[in-house]
Order: sequence, then structure tokens, then C-alpha cells
Amino acid sequence: MFPSFILATPRLRLRFLTAADAPALFDLFSDPEAMRYWSSGPWTDSAEADAMVISAQDGYASGAHLRMAIEVEGQLAGVVNLYAFNRQNHRCDIGYMLSRAFWGKGYMREALATLLDHAFETLDLHRIEADIDPRNQASAKLLQSLHFRKEGHLRERWFVAGEICDSDIYGLLRSEWRLAEKATADKPSATSSSVDGSGTADAAASSSKPLASTFLK
Repeated sequence: MFPSFILATPRLRLRFLTAADAPALFDLFSDPEAMRYWSSGPWTDSAEADAMVISAQDGYASGAHLRMAIEVEGQLAGVVNLYAFNRQNHRCDIGYMLSRAFWGKGYMREALATLLDHAFETLDLHRIEADIDPRNQASAKLLQSLHFRKEGHLRERWFVAGEICDSDIYGLLRSEWRLAEKATADKPSATSSSVDGSGTADAAASSSKPLASTFLK
């Protein structure tokens, strides 16, 4: 199980989802543009938001998945998720979605970097994987800015609203993350990467496949 905790940066907080988040979740996941590369169509029923909150809370209790709200100035800006845990091999998948109102400000990169650090250093994970739609170049740039490497291309893997989609698979090792973090720490005058600074990767910052077995994007 995952005891309740909060991860904070100067600009945002990652926290557990609650029932009060359901309206904001529905606004996020009913947006056709934000859902362009999700593995399901935009939500049309507010009950789907309630189901997501219940699924998240079940994941906290069981340890099956860790879905957290991205909170910016008191508003739910998006969600990040660790799922498909393989405890024996210290591995899981990562997924994410950001509201269009928060695109272009580097929030998703900041949120993911915070979650990755927690995953590697506190949850003792060795490897984290991401599965994205190859057409989602913003998501690819975001992952690359976080030191993920593209490791494969799987053809015609997902049917989404009648459309067949490929997958690009990205992976990040703990050793790579630590090395990158050390290099950053050794350069105190370094500025944010161009991807983060310009917000290019946040322009459509969503991975494109299921966040958990009970939650399809």
C-alpha cells in the first residue's frame, strides 16, 4: 500500500486524489484536444471521473498503482501515474496528462522529475517505462528531456475510437537518472532545458496508453 504523502516543488504539489477532484478530472478528460493521443475517446459521463478517483484510492490501498494529482496554485492541473508494478524486477510504467490551461509552462516536466526521483530513491525502482503514440512528438520530447531513451517501436498495437495506433516504447534506468541528476547538481549555473523552458513538451504532454489496468486514457 501507499501511505498518504505529498511531493512539493516551488511551483506545484503532487498529492493523492480525492472525491473533490472529480469535477476537475472530468473537465480534463472530456477535452478532445488534450485526449488526442489517449487510448480512449474523451469522457462524456461524469461518472468516469468518480470511477477514476475510486480506482486511484484502491491503488493507494493495494499498492497496485500510484496516481497523483498535479496541483498548481490550488487547482488540479493534471495527473501523473506509476502503474504495472513488477516488484520482483523493480520496474513499472509511467503515464501523465496535463490540462491545456497549463500547457507551455514546464509544469509536466517538473511534476514528472519529482515523481521519478521519488520512484527511484524512495520506492526503490530500477527501471521505468513509457508507452506513447509515435505521433505525439511533444510527449517524446518531454521524455527525452527527462533522460528516457527510445527502445522500440510496436506496430498497430492499440485500437482507439476505431483507429489503429502504433506505440513507441521509452525506458529510463535508475543509474541513468542518478547520473543525470549528479551532472545537473555539478552545474549550479545551468538553466532549464529548452524543452522545459519553452514549454514545447507540455504542448500536448500526455502519454498515450493505459495508466493502469482499470484506467484507460
